[in-house]
Amino acid sequence: MISIRDITLQDEETVRHWRNLPEISKYMYTDHYISEEEHSKWFERVINDPAYQYWIIVLDGKSVGLVNLYGIDLKNSRAYWAFYLADPSVRGKGVGGFVEYWLMRHVFDELRLNKLCCEVFTWNEPIVKMHKKFGFVQEGLFREHIIKNGAKFDIVCLAILHREWQSIRRDVEVRLHKLGLLDK
Repeated sequence: MISIRDITLQDEETVRHWRNLPEISKYMYTDHYISEEEHSKWFERVINDPAYQYWIIVLDGKSVGLVNLYGIDLKNSRAYWAFYLADPSVRGKGVGGFVEYWLMRHVFDELRLNKLCCEVFTWNEPIVKMHKKFGFVQEGLFREHIIKNGAKFDIVCLAILHREWQSIRRDVEVRLHKLGLLDK
């Protein structure tokens, strides 16, 4: 069973460990080792700043990843989001799809925002495709936008509007039900 829970202070070291895993950090904009001090300042900011919301992804009672909203802009009715699955054994099992659905429900039904955005490295084609399956539209390309380990990388900019989500939501729910990821 997949669930999402609020991040707590007890998650601080686990999240720092995840952020420093090579298989996670390769998808992040940073490319350096994150010290306890740096992480502590970051963690305090993201749990106290209303422009951020963070949750832990739980599978069968085990914390397996993180999902977040950032750049929450109530005036312009939009936010950005990202997630990762730190436990490689849970990848490819529909957890990411469940998380994407859960987050869009939160953004559009609870926060009542109009737009949800995300940014993805162009080489991360499986995630770009996943977002598009959930109704995201590519709105742009940031060329040579991120430098990691001395190399320049392009970033795909994707977004979905509330009305677009409403038009595909039922199809997404049916698909997730068939996969056994949503209760009936």
